[in-house]
Amino acid sequence: MIIRDVTPDDHGWVWAMLEPVFRSGETYAIDRDISRKDALAYWTGSACYLIEDDAPLGTYYIRRNQAGGGAHVCNAGFVTTESASGKGVARAMLDHAMSQARQLGYDAMQFNFVLASNTRAIDIWLRAGFTEIGRQPRAFVHPTLGYVDALILHKFLD
Repeated sequence: MIIRDVTPDDHGWVWAMLEPVFRSGETYAIDRDISRKDALAYWTGSACYLIEDDAPLGTYYIRRNQAGGGAHVCNAGFVTTESASGKGVARAMLDHAMSQARQLGYDAMQFNFVLASNTRAIDIWLRAGFTEIGRQPRAFVHPTLGYVDALILHKFLD
């Protein structure tokens, strides 16, 4: 597997990964009817990467979590294809993201809105050393589970 910067030529692949995730409304607090153009602007508007083997398997972005005095903490978002499940793709992207974040000058990484129902992601983040620093009760209306808590996860990158 290789991880590389996303280019405009990759936008079709990125959209093919984002669309089913955003449309399902199960993991991201994104309008389910977001347009292709708006989704790509949201996802690729900062440092954005693609992981691939023979075909794309996932994508992620890194951006500052806050402006000004909070700009030393980054945020990241991750999406994988269904065929990537169980192949270590998410963990490889997270490892790469933490390394890239350090190179970009960030001191910490924070996930602001990890749904408690997203147990696979939470397991990966906790095993990578992230700590739950907050919980927003009933912060998200899941399409099948109803109200779900959202977690805030944090890790220093030193």
